[in-house]
Amino acid sequence: MFFNLNLILYPAIVVIILLIFISGIRIVRPTHRALIETLGKYSKFAGPGFHWIIPLVQNMYQVNITEQMVNAEPQVIITNDNLNATVDAQVYFRVKPEEESVKASQYNANNYQYQVVNLARTTLRNIIGTMSLRSANSERGVINADLHRTLEAETQKWGLEITRTELKEIDPPKDVQETMNKVVKAENEKIAAIDFATATETTADGVKRGEIKKAEGIRQAKILEAEGEAQAIKLVNEAAEKYFIGNAQLLRKLQATETALKNNAKIIVPTGSEIVNVIGEMAGVLPIVKPETKGALTPTSK
Repeated sequence: MFFNLNLILYPAIVVIILLIFISGIRIVRPTHRALIETLGKYSKFAGPGFHWIIPLVQNMYQVNITEQMVNAEPQVIITNDNLNATVDAQVYFRVKPEEESVKASQYNANNYQYQVVNLARTTLRNIIGTMSLRSANSERGVINADLHRTLEAETQKWGLEITRTELKEIDPPKDVQETMNKVVKAENEKIAAIDFATATETTADGVKRGEIKKAEGIRQAKILEAEGEAQAIKLVNEAAEKYFIGNAQLLRKLQATETALKNNAKIIVPTGSEIVNVIGEMAGVLPIVKPETKGALTPTSK
C-alpha cells in the first residue's frame, strides 16, 4: 500500500512543480521593458528575453517603449481677438528605455497617456489664447515649438520623451472663414496685378534697350563708313602729293582731258606739250623729245 502511494504522489508532485515553473515563465519582447515586484515591492528590472518569477509572490508589469501617438481632441479656444477657434493637435511620445524612466512612468503617473492628452489641451489653450486668430494660423511652427517645449519639461518626471507635436487644424467660425477667404483672394489678385505690371514694364524696358542698341549700331556703322571714306581721301591726297608734286597744273590739265575723253569731246593738244607725254606714257608710247631751240640754224636767202 505504501509503495502504491508513492507511485501516485511522485508524479503529482512533478506535475505541480512543472505547472508552477511554467506559470512563472515570462517573455519580454524587444519593444517592452518590465518591472518585477515581490509582494507589492519593486525588486527587479527586466529587459528583453526570458524571465522567471515566483507565482503568487512576484508580479511582472511590462511597459511599451515604442513611440506612441495621442490625439488632443478638438476643443474650442477663444483667441486674443475674441474669436472662437476649433483646435486639434497630436502628440508623439515614448517611454525612455532606461530603468529609472520605466519606473517613473509607472510610479510617478497614474495614467501617463491620459495625462499627456489633458496637459496638451491645457497648454494649447494657454498658447493660442494669447494670439490673434490670424497670427495663430500663420505661426503654426511657433505653436508647435511652444507646445513641445512645455510638454517636454512637464513630462520629464514621468520618464517620457516628447518626440514631436503636430497642430492638426485651427478652424475659425464659418462667417469668419468666409471673410478671411475674401481677404486672401483680394491680396492674391493684388499681387497678381503687381506682377503683371512689373512684367509689362520689364518687357517695355527690353524693347527700349533693343531700339537703343539698334540705333547705336547704325550710328557706329555710319561713323566707320565716314572714317573709311576719309581714309580713302587721305590716301588719294598722299598719292597725289607723292607722284604729282610740282605738277599741279599738269594734273589739272590731265583731269580736264580725262573728262573730255569720257564725253567723246574733241580737244587740241599743242605740239610739244607735256600733256602729250603724259597721255603717251599712259598708252605705252615713248615720250616725244623736244627739239633744242638754242643754236638752231636759220634759213638764209640766196
